[in-house]
Formats: sequence, C-alpha cells, structure tokens
Amino acid sequence: MKLGIPKDITALKQHLKTPLYKNSVFIMLTSVTGAEFGFVFWLLAAKLYQPEDVGFGTALISSMALLVLLTRFGLDFSIIRFFPGNDKSRVFSTAALITSFFALLFGLVFILGIDLFSPELHLLRVPRNALLFLVFLTASSVAALTGISFVAVRRAEFYFLQSILVGFRVLFIIPLVFLGALGIFGAVGISFILAILVSLVLLTKLGIRPAFKIDTRFLQNAFRFSAGNYLAGLFITAPNSIVPLMVLNLIGAEETAYYYIAFAIASLLFMIPGAVSTSLFVEGSHGEALKRTTLKALRAIFSLLIPSMLFLFFAKWSRTVLIGADYSAHGLELLRIMVLASLFVAVTSIYYSINRIQKDVKRLVALSGLIFALLIGLSYLFMLHAGIIGVGYAWLASYGIGAVLVGLLVKREGWL
Repeated sequence: MKLGIPKDITALKQHLKTPLYKNSVFIMLTSVTGAEFGFVFWLLAAKLYQPEDVGFGTALISSMALLVLLTRFGLDFSIIRFFPGNDKSRVFSTAALITSFFALLFGLVFILGIDLFSPELHLLRVPRNALLFLVFLTASSVAALTGISFVAVRRAEFYFLQSILVGFRVLFIIPLVFLGALGIFGAVGISFILAILVSLVLLTKLGIRPAFKIDTRFLQNAFRFSAGNYLAGLFITAPNSIVPLMVLNLIGAEETAYYYIAFAIASLLFMIPGAVSTSLFVEGSHGEALKRTTLKALRAIFSLLIPSMLFLFFAKWSRTVLIGADYSAHGLELLRIMVLASLFVAVTSIYYSINRIQKDVKRLVALSGLIFALLIGLSYLFMLHAGIIGVGYAWLASYGIGAVLVGLLVKREGWL
C-alpha cells in the first residue's frame, strides 16, 4: 500500500486544501486550544478561589461532563454518518432533543440521589443551584452536538470557533469569584450558553434549522449504529479513567502522578490520529472513495505523527521547566513507550472510522472491546511485575495486537 507522498510543494498545497486535511487541522486546533484554555482556567481558579471552592467546582464540572458522555448514546456518531442523504435539520433536532431529555433525566436522578452519588456536593440540595446545574447540563449537551454537526458538514472551522467561545470561561471566572464554587461552575455554564447561541445561528446559515420534532424513521435506522458506537466509545475512552485508578491502588500516588504526566504528553500525539480519523469518517459518509480517502488519511497522520514522535522520543527534556525536577527516569521511559504505541493507536483509529463508514458495528465493538480488555488486563499484570513501565508495555501490546489484527483483516479484504 503506497501512501503517495506529494512530490512537490504545489501538490502538497492542493492536498492541504482538501476537506479531509482542512477538517483535520481545525479538529486538532480545537483540541489544543481546549487544553490550553483549560489550563489557564484552572490556574486562575487556583489563584482566585479558595481550595475548597476549587474542589467543589471541579466535582460539579466533572459530574456534568460524565452525564453528558453517558447520554450521547452514540447519536454524535450518527449525526456524522446520517447527515448525508437525510434531512439534516430533522437529524440534528432528533439527536439534540433525545440527548437533552436524558441529560435532564439523569441530572435529576443525580440531584435527587446526591446523598448516594456524591454526598459532598450538598450545595445541589438548594433548589436554585439544582436548577442551574440542569440548565448548564443541557447547554453542555447541546453544545457537544452542535460541534459535531459542524464537523459533519465539513465546516470544522466553526467547531474551532465554538471552542474559542467556550474558552471565554477564563474571562467569566474572574467577576464570579464572589459566588465561590458556583462561580467556577457558572463560568463554564455561561460559556456553553454563549457557544450555543452563536452555534445555532451558524447552523441556521448552513441550512440546519433546529425544531422540536423527532424523526422516528431516523431513530429506527440509526438505533443499531448509535448503540454500537456508544458501546465502542466507552471501550475506547474508559481506560483514560480506569488505568490511573489502577495505578493509584496498585503502586501508589507518586507513580500515578508520573503516569498522568506521561499520558498527558502522549495524548498530544493521540490527537493526530483522532482528528484525521474523524475527518475520514466524515468524508466516507459523504460518499468519497473509501480506499483513496483512507490513503489520504494515512498520509496525513504519518506526515504529522512521525516528526512529532521523533521529537518527543529523542528530545532531552528539561525536568525543571517541562515536567518538574521530581519526574523520575521511569516516567521518561514510560513516555517513550507510549510514544511508540501512538503508531498502533493511529492504525486502529483509522480502522474504527472505516467500520463506521461501512456501518460494521459488530467489528467495531469487537475490536475496541478486545483492546479494552487487553489494556486493562495487561496493565494489571504488567504493573505487578514491572511497576509503572508495565502500563506502557500494556499500551504497546494491546494496541499492537489490535494493529496486527487490523492488518490481517485489511489483507483478507484485498486492500493490500
């Protein structure tokens, strides 16, 4: 399989103008700016607010994010896959109404059961605070779907603009300091509302007009696809939360810090295949030739990923500036192993998108579930024998096995 590297600058410029590359760049920019705004936001929170307020604010925002994740039901993937060839207004409205309804329902259950789920968040027992939580929760849910919709119609620059608007939370957090924890939470919620107002205007200009109507035919057609992607999405993202807890309980808090730093840096590499594979999914859903578009996606990923890998792998890290004087040699070794694993992450990410384009939900769930089981199981086993470095080997082995399986499947299907 030849990746077809452009032979001159003119050809390269033409490639960069294609929807695949353009969408990929803006998706990556959205991820990077989101991380930067998040860093500044929490830095300001730590300086302006009491530690207790920061703790409560973090818990409120994390609870909201978890509820939004649980109530997407894979409809975000269905928006991308079913926008082409369907009434976009009806598809978006259906997805937004269903996810918002369940976000409110789950949010209400969370509030009513606060003594069970999170007794420390006693401030949600106050009706006004509970109402604000539900409003901001709904805003966050809708904002997530509007962003996906921009990507689905190949206008990821609007997705990037939305991330800038959500980033305005760094401005709102300052005047709301008198509210304590609710000021932190309110800054995030207001930024989501601002983003929604602007995003809905942009969607209307793109011909997508939200309405209070549910398209039952779309739901019937998309149910299996949405459910499979929902399950696969949990398999893919759950280790990000599970593995740190495993490290904490098996080898201690200090090693957990080293793992978190290594994972955070390696995640910068994971953004590249994530963005490009999403763009591949969009292009394939619009009927672009799958093999040709996949080759373009591979070219885009490896042209960005390999130089970044080399930099992270061979750079002589400044311990005092970049990762702190206490960062251990084991942490650096873990980072290098995870950098290598990004190659295999790229291969599986591309194949996930191919499965989504082909609506092959069974293979998507099977592969993501296998990698999930391997990553969790091997992390546990390898940590017992090799400590924190064992987690890196688990990432390398689980995604490596996944990439080998992808290679075998692709060869059997005649792509190679």
